[in-house]
Amino acid sequence: MLGAVLKDFKTARKSKMDKTVFAVRCPDYDQVGGKISELMARMGGIGSYVSAGEKIVLKANLLLPAGPEKAVTTHPAVLNAAGKVLLDSGARPVIADSPGSGYRYNRKMLTRIYRTCGLDPFCREAGIELNFDFSSREVFYPEGELIKRFEVITPVLEADGVINVCKLKTHLFMHMTGAVKNSFGVIPGLTKPGYHAKLKDNARFAAMLLDLSSYVAPRLSIMDAVVAMEGEGPGSGEPRQVGLLLASTNPLALDVVAGEIMGIDRDRNTLLQEAGRRGMTPTRLEEVELVGLEKPGLRLPDFKLPSTIYGEPESGGFPWWLNLVAPLFKNGMTVKPVINRENCVACGSCYESCPEEAISLVDQEYAEIDPKKCIRCYCCHEMCRYDAVSLQKSLLYKLVNR
Repeated sequence: MLGAVLKDFKTARKSKMDKTVFAVRCPDYDQVGGKISELMARMGGIGSYVSAGEKIVLKANLLLPAGPEKAVTTHPAVLNAAGKVLLDSGARPVIADSPGSGYRYNRKMLTRIYRTCGLDPFCREAGIELNFDFSSREVFYPEGELIKRFEVITPVLEADGVINVCKLKTHLFMHMTGAVKNSFGVIPGLTKPGYHAKLKDNARFAAMLLDLSSYVAPRLSIMDAVVAMEGEGPGSGEPRQVGLLLASTNPLALDVVAGEIMGIDRDRNTLLQEAGRRGMTPTRLEEVELVGLEKPGLRLPDFKLPSTIYGEPESGGFPWWLNLVAPLFKNGMTVKPVINRENCVACGSCYESCPEEAISLVDQEYAEIDPKKCIRCYCCHEMCRYDAVSLQKSLLYKLVNR
């Protein structure tokens, strides 16, 4: 249902707006309600994207149970404001997402996430539904260039349309997570590690994300960049005040602007490189029409990028001569996840999230990582709630990246 309906809708709205990103300044979350309305007005009104009576999934970023102040998840004020705009249009919004790789997609976990992330009871009181359908189905997507079958959560499949409400964050594996990568949340939680196991380098992972984002085909993507995450994201970075709300009909265009804000050069943005290889546009800032902001000065000073951005040979972060010998020293040139036994409570989140079964629980007291099996996907670091997974830089890494 979703693929056919959204493909028709996507085709019907093909225009120059596919390369346009709209922005409004929003210094704090107290102003989000009015600012979302202003953003939608600039885009022609929410009626341009939804119709009365339609069930619309607000695809949030609900990676793990974390308070809104940590900037891990889409802020509840943004989801609440987007939901109210849909309600005013006569549509029926439902907030849905599957948490990250180490968490089960079930009632207990979603109840905890909704409560911790600040969505319940405020969204319920506003009349915005929170999803509690934990089923999923395999879908066939022959248009996918790399992946042609996905396991997708049922609420997304049964919706009339999807609005992607993402968060601006860094990401240890993909270097940034924004609009395109937010689609990965339609894959059920404990199914996600399989994708990391099959797609061990970030170029192939980016190819999968582009296929999946194309399948989901959100009618609209809204990015919460009021407070972003910098550093070792997506789950353990630091909040960074940005003061923006962004939106586009094209998730890729939104990510181009987001990458510029963060200061990620295109040659280190694997997602944009893969999109460019496919002939997709836009992948460069000059190809984007930006409404509401000026392109000069868009890049934030001293935005902390993840330590891994210079650590993978694929990222282009090394001198040319060092790339020649990179295969011999890959382990020494990457950031290695290690267990801090003092903090580890043997909860099993890292164990369940590891796609290569490189983690074991020793006497149910602490986790242990087998360095020979570890593929540096950083799912363990992403999923740990107890700061028990540290990122260790080798001497070679430190020398190269001084």
